Amino acid sequence: MTQVLMTGFAPFGGEAVNPSWQAVSRVAARRDDVAAVELPCEFEASLPALRRAIEEHRPSLVVCTGQAGGRAGVTPERVAINLVDARIPDNAGAQPVDVPVVPHGPAAYFTTLPVKAAVAAIRAAGVPASVSHTAGTYVCNQVFYGLMHLLATEFPDVRGGFVHVPFSTEQVAAAGQAEPSLSVASIADALETLADTALRVTEDLAVTAGAEH
Repeated sequence: MTQVLMTGFAPFGGEAVNPSWQAVSRVAARRDDVAAVELPCEFEASLPALRRAIEEHRPSLVVCTGQAGGRAGVTPERVAINLVDARIPDNAGAQPVDVPVVPHGPAAYFTTLPVKAAVAAIRAAGVPASVSHTAGTYVCNQVFYGLMHLLATEFPDVRGGFVHVPFSTEQVAAAGQAEPSLSVASIADALETLADTALRVTEDLAVTAGAEH
């Protein structure tokens, strides 16, 4: 029985791998209650693929993930905005600018994951993590907003949200870069901890996780 659906993205932006997919597929390989699905990094195709995955697996929890190069830890996202403004083309060559994810949809949706509790649990497990207040305006934010819209309008008994992960150590080493990174194993452990926390916690911690910028 699938309790948790996790999604990661295909590689994009010239990268050979995407640690979001590598990590969630690793979690699913060791958990019978977790299903992993790779989403295309394409504006047109990503949300239909997400809908199909939810309809197929009927989870109680959906954790979508994506890569955020430059971040130093695992960052559960708090809010998705109804805006696409693509800095670079997606994998299909599309580069929409200043369009809504869902025409006439709400300006924003908040996650229904206990992000503060999850961050505390991930840190306790020895992996750096923090709450993020922006998922950007690229395909990650589109999937986050699209997920929350689907859950609000069609799957009200399902909770979900989005988590950004950093470059993987292996990815940075292969490219000869000097960027913040975590191993795929550490990212997978963090996402598994987040999922377990979300399965048992429905009311988030009342602790500060605000940002000045």
